[in-house]
Amino acid sequence: MRLAAIDIGTNSLHMIVVRVRPDLSFEVIDREKEMVRLGAGGLDGRALTPEAMHAALQALSKFRRLAESHRVDETVAVATSAVREAENGGEFLKAITAHTGIRAKVISGTEEARLIHLAAAYGIGAPGEVSVAIDIGGGSVEITRGAGLPVDRGRSFKLGVIRLTERFVKSDPISSRDERKLVKHIETEIDAYVEQLAHAGFDRVIGTSGTILSLGTVVAAEQGGADPGPLRNRRVAVKALRRVRRTLTSLDLEKRLRIPGLDPRRADLAVAGSILLDTILRRLGASELTLCDLSLREGLVLDFIARHRKQIAQAERYPDIRRRSVIELAERSNYWPEHAHQIARLAINLFEETRSVHALTDKEREWLEYSALLHDIGVHISYEQHHKHSYYLITHGDLRGFEPAEIQIMALVARYHRRGVPKRHHEGFGQLPRQARGVVRTLSAILRLAEALDRSHSQAITGLNLLDRGDDALLRVQTTGDAELEIWAATRHAAPFERMLGKPLRVEVSTQSYVEQPDEAARVPGQAVRGGGDRRVGKDHAAGPAGQVAERRGTPRVRHRMELVGAREGGDEAGQEEERAHADDLQPAPRHRLR
Repeated sequence: MRLAAIDIGTNSLHMIVVRVRPDLSFEVIDREKEMVRLGAGGLDGRALTPEAMHAALQALSKFRRLAESHRVDETVAVATSAVREAENGGEFLKAITAHTGIRAKVISGTEEARLIHLAAAYGIGAPGEVSVAIDIGGGSVEITRGAGLPVDRGRSFKLGVIRLTERFVKSDPISSRDERKLVKHIETEIDAYVEQLAHAGFDRVIGTSGTILSLGTVVAAEQGGADPGPLRNRRVAVKALRRVRRTLTSLDLEKRLRIPGLDPRRADLAVAGSILLDTILRRLGASELTLCDLSLREGLVLDFIARHRKQIAQAERYPDIRRRSVIELAERSNYWPEHAHQIARLAINLFEETRSVHALTDKEREWLEYSALLHDIGVHISYEQHHKHSYYLITHGDLRGFEPAEIQIMALVARYHRRGVPKRHHEGFGQLPRQARGVVRTLSAILRLAEALDRSHSQAITGLNLLDRGDDALLRVQTTGDAELEIWAATRHAAPFERMLGKPLRVEVSTQSYVEQPDEAARVPGQAVRGGGDRRVGKDHAAGPAGQVAERRGTPRVRHRMELVGAREGGDEAGQEEERAHADDLQPAPRHRLR
């Protein structure tokens, strides 16, 4: 099912076209926006101007043609503050229907607040977390509170940036006197309600709307340069937003237009917007703001889906928004589910077997699993360089519920599942903090070995165990058939994993049907074997230079029990020699054995 959702706002008109999946999730397949300033000069009961209405009708006609090109099944359109207050708002709605065929309805401020909160909580993806959501529009601001998707408190205030700019911003730059009057007006309107929210408590404050995202982009540009990257789920310090307010209120329009990251179409409204946002956050007592690019239009989609579940599909297959988002991206990219889930199982198994080596947590375990599920989606574009295509698709895949840094790490882990290793000059890797670079190196080493263990895509490996034998580590794999290709591939791609262990890795098959195992190699159930036997791999046996293992070269040797120790392929995409781990990226070794 395809659905178009249109928000006829006071400042801008927005439309998204989505494809609703059988599991009741949705993906945006097109979007359009026009900043028409519909409410300029037409708020507080005054009439919408002919110029603004004409511009809005032209934009909506374009929206209708775009929606028709996607063959949408339903179009949901709502009008907010400007139409709600205008004396000719009803006439304008009739004109919309007559000229475009779109049947728009006016929604109340309370309903607008509910739909915005629904979208914001959905976009952030923190089930059970109590959030306060702020949406600053041209005519109104909505402030809500709720645990998860439902709203328990929601209000709309006539404090939009067009309204405040027309009333209070009388000079350029704004005078100190007018700024104080504006702040006093805002506090008079919101103080009692915001005090209730602060007293009730919250875990996070979410900011939506173009005004807030534009201010957040200015902060991100200050911190991350000309290309700050994706804004969704980015956390912005309130102190940084306060600095932006001071900058904006001290400059005239010509100078504001030169501020990096500031949307030039909002430069005249940004002064009132920054004062309004800073005042709300200060009264809430918030220390940071989480940016969210979902708003009223996405709330319309979610509300439609909730009210039409029987007509759309069965209940959601994946209740967790992060996992659901990963599976949606994988399915959109026509992934190979059997292979992807096999790699995820093997990677998680290797992660658990080496917990005391890498000392990572369940958070990184989750990143590894999702990277494994998505590692081959780049084949959807082309097999050649598909690891780089996977990186691009994950980075731009509209994954919900993840913070930008998480998406970057998962994309990089997937990118290094082949022969290349992380290098400082690679896109996205060199900009990561030192600890995050170490995580990428560790997880990509695990993923690369897991990928090798399903080289034939036949899911021949059913289980594995990693044992410490002192001078080396032994990986025993259980199989359901011929796994010679997997063993061969594992020996060729184990160098990064060996660097993580700090010692050579040997691989053998433990199934009796494949090769006979010597008695002395048996594990004692429930404990590590001491003395002359094998021990579980622990970081306390990882002595020696990390790059030493990767330098081993030579002809592969086949032992009597099908144990292979091979030369490492290890080159990057250009066939170059594998790069040693950078000293800054190596993680300290915890002084205990695995489990």
